[in-house]
Amino acid sequence: MTFTRYVALGDSFTEGVGDDAPQLPNGVRGWADRVAEALDDAYGGVEYANLAIRGLKLRPIVVRQVPSALAMKPDLVSIHAGGNDILRPRVDLDDLLTYYDDAVARLTESGATVVLFTPHDPAEAPLIRRLRGRFAIFAEGIREIADRRGAVLVDYWRIRDYDDPRMWAFDRLHMSPAGHQRMAIAVLDALGVPHDLAPLELPDVPARSRRDDLRWTRGFLAPWLGRRLRGVSSGDTLAPRYGEPTAVETITTG
Repeated sequence: MTFTRYVALGDSFTEGVGDDAPQLPNGVRGWADRVAEALDDAYGGVEYANLAIRGLKLRPIVVRQVPSALAMKPDLVSIHAGGNDILRPRVDLDDLLTYYDDAVARLTESGATVVLFTPHDPAEAPLIRRLRGRFAIFAEGIREIADRRGAVLVDYWRIRDYDDPRMWAFDRLHMSPAGHQRMAIAVLDALGVPHDLAPLELPDVPARSRRDDLRWTRGFLAPWLGRRLRGVSSGDTLAPRYGEPTAVETITTG
């Protein structure tokens, strides 16, 4: 199977947050860009759209992005959603998964190959590990949706490389460049796409100090909590990075 038009849907995970690239739209690159580049290397003439916006919950992703994606008639779609819902004080996981299942059905019925992701196991994540049970239930629900709809599954929960703190950005919530590279490899391998991507070389494991924790609290946690109290998102003023199918060969990665 070959792919000629890839559309990426979702939230900050797919937008590329944590993989800084000031020269690119929204100032990030991410695993989906890497996948698009590998697809173009493998097949040539590939077009790519990335509609993901940081901070979005599942329903806005489905309402805003799924119809747009279907209108583009892609042969490959990836979608990651639900993480921002799980972080809210209250969430109905059964309702969330039912809604997600319907969206995935619409995508697979279009004839596109659809890639789904479980969430990561947050056992080592200081900000969200208390919600591990929610994430585990949601992960199993995603596995069931993938089975039911014939989607390709990337089981993020079981990729233990992400237990390494070097796979995470300063905010400890989004993947680092090495984490995004590892995810691109996982997606391409799940699709059976030939590629030459290799894991990025990792720096020495940093020693975490109280000063680091204070810097993280001031630089990320306090603003993050403040936005939630105000009901705003860091993505409210952002547009999709590539809102229309774009020839991959014209995208400058730097």
